[in-house]
Amino acid sequence: MSKITPLVRMALWPAGFVLFAVAAWIDDPYLSSLRQTLWIVVLALAVAGLALAAALRRRGAWADRALLGLWCAVPLALAGAKLSLELHAARVLAAPDRVTEIYGPHFVVGYRQVEEIENLAARGLIGGIFVTRHNIARGADALRDEIAHLQELRRRAGMPPLIVATDQEGGRVSHLSPPFPTHPSLAELADPSGPERASRARAEGAALGAELFDLGVTLDFAPVLDLRPSSDANPFDFNSFIAQRAISGDPAVVQEIATGFIRGLADRGVMATLKHFPGLGRVAEDTHHFRAHLRATPEALAASDWRPFRETLRQTPSALMVGYVVVDALDPDWPASQSKSVVDGLLRGQWGFEGLIVTDDLNMGSVFHHGICAGVVASLNAGVDLLLVSYDGRQFYPLMDCVLAAHARNEIDPGAMARSARRMGANLFAKRPAEK
Repeated sequence: MSKITPLVRMALWPAGFVLFAVAAWIDDPYLSSLRQTLWIVVLALAVAGLALAAALRRRGAWADRALLGLWCAVPLALAGAKLSLELHAARVLAAPDRVTEIYGPHFVVGYRQVEEIENLAARGLIGGIFVTRHNIARGADALRDEIAHLQELRRRAGMPPLIVATDQEGGRVSHLSPPFPTHPSLAELADPSGPERASRARAEGAALGAELFDLGVTLDFAPVLDLRPSSDANPFDFNSFIAQRAISGDPAVVQEIATGFIRGLADRGVMATLKHFPGLGRVAEDTHHFRAHLRATPEALAASDWRPFRETLRQTPSALMVGYVVVDALDPDWPASQSKSVVDGLLRGQWGFEGLIVTDDLNMGSVFHHGICAGVVASLNAGVDLLLVSYDGRQFYPLMDCVLAAHARNEIDPGAMARSARRMGANLFAKRPAEK
């Protein structure tokens, strides 16, 4: 036993540091899918580790007192993480309605249980919801009823309907399939050429749109307009898979098929979202995790990567998702969706685009771990309309708290917010016939 005791004491040090790190970061989006389990495991191990550390403690031994302190810090870190989230939520829920009604409509938030979102929807603290695999796992009928219930809460409160968004591209990214059928990726429609290509794309959009509309979805984050990369797949691309999702490497083909697909969605009452501007075809990094840069000139990008975006926006009533690639020639300091030069200067100014602009998921590591609090404020000031918090909806509270704090410091441009409110009214709630 005397030989085992030093080994146990030695093992408790690294184990304590690891558990402390997990406890301190338990509210990080990367851990969201494991959070409930981690809470139980970390707390149980913390109790066991504390008991061991206390049993091994020798009177007057500084090292053993430090070891005991380390293990005491693990449950304290858990408590601190929970308290931090509760404080963010308390400040958001206590904010005056006259302030939250300015910023609430700009958040589209994911959730796991409908109870998490009911109060936010009923009070107008959010403008939309995002539904995906874990929502429809309860069944299409159950999710349809949830969406209808939330919309009824809005109606009773005299508020505009919620935006109901999802990721249903066809092919690899079909987050509501099953139970919905998996439609072919748009890349499969690139051949043969000729008029049937556009008509097939429209038919696919209409079929997919009918399923979404029946569920209650109003905004689809599709199609992908990134050009297909010419190089082999990046082994460090764990989530984007643009080489598999992109329609083609030819801008004209991308624009033709995307336009047909979007018109098919619109035929069934669902708005499309072009993504992921400024384009992922040239970047090797996966922006779910890493900061990426576009180093090409604006002229080169306008002639290739940006062509399908600009032409499709001209021809269809679509929203635009702006991602987290840094366009070095326009703004080397901020990702595109946080850059006034990109959003207000290029898209709103040079292109004259007055449709909706939505961020990619704010939980993505390329922005969440790079000053996300300042980032959401920069997005609003740049002219972004919708802030997407899809993967880990709990992050809504700290992010909204950041926005409210910035408002109190007069750091948010009221002119930008007023223009965004007009765009949202014109694009979301105006009666517009489907384009034929």
